[in-house]
Amino acid sequence: MSDITLSATVVVRGKRRVVDGIGFDVPRGTWFGVIGANGSGKTSLLRALAGRLPLAAGICRVDGRDLAADRAARARSFGFCPPADRLPDLMRGRELLDYARCGAVTDHRRLAALWSALGIAELSDRWIGDCSAGMRQRLAIACAFVGGHTRIILDEPFNWLDPVAAYDLRQVLRAMLNDGLTLVTALHDLPVLASACDAGVILADGTVAATLDRERLREAAVDPQAFERAMIDRLRSGR
Repeated sequence: MSDITLSATVVVRGKRRVVDGIGFDVPRGTWFGVIGANGSGKTSLLRALAGRLPLAAGICRVDGRDLAADRAARARSFGFCPPADRLPDLMRGRELLDYARCGAVTDHRRLAALWSALGIAELSDRWIGDCSAGMRQRLAIACAFVGGHTRIILDEPFNWLDPVAAYDLRQVLRAMLNDGLTLVTALHDLPVLASACDAGVILADGTVAATLDRERLREAAVDPQAFERAMIDRLRSGR
C-alpha cells in the first residue's frame, strides 16, 4: 500500500520550475532514496513534500489524502530534519528537541536505539554553538523523530557523520523501517543508495531520470561498482 504518492508534481522557485512533473510511489515501511547532481531539485522536492515549500501543481497523496494544496497538513504529516548548519547556537541540545517536539509526547522507548546511535545523551546539555558539524547533524536528525512521526524526511543525513555513527544510524533506521517507519532521504552517495534503500529515483534538472525499484537495487548491492558507473553515466548525461 502506498503511503506517499506524488504525480505531476511541480515546485517553482522564483520563475524557474526546479521540480517539473515528478511522480513516484512510496509504500509504507519503505526507505526511498532521492539522488541527483547539485541543482537537480532534491532539496526543493523534499522541502515541498514536507510542507516547507508550496506545490505549484500536481498531486501529493499522504495516506490516501491529497495534500497538494495544504502545506500545513503536509508539515504535520512528516518529521523533517532541519539544516544542521542553521540550528540556533544559543540553545542547548535538549532545548532544541523540546522546541522541535511541538508539544507531542516523545516515545522514549521507541527512540532509545536511535538516541543511542546519535549520542543524544551527551549532546543534551551542550550549547549548539559549541557543537561540531557532526554533532549538529545528529541533533538535526533527532529533531525529525522527536515528534513521533511515522513518516520521516531526511536531506543527506549521513553528511558530517563519522563512519561508525553513519553505520549505526543505518542499522537503527532499518530496524525502525521493519516496525513500519516510512523514510524518504536525499542522498549523494550511490553505494549507500544501493545498500540501504528499498527503492528510489535519480533526478536531473528537476525531472526523474531513472526509477530504481527493489529488484534493481538488489542487483546494485551485488555489484555496487557497476551500478555506480551506470548511474554516474546517467547523471553526466542528465537522463
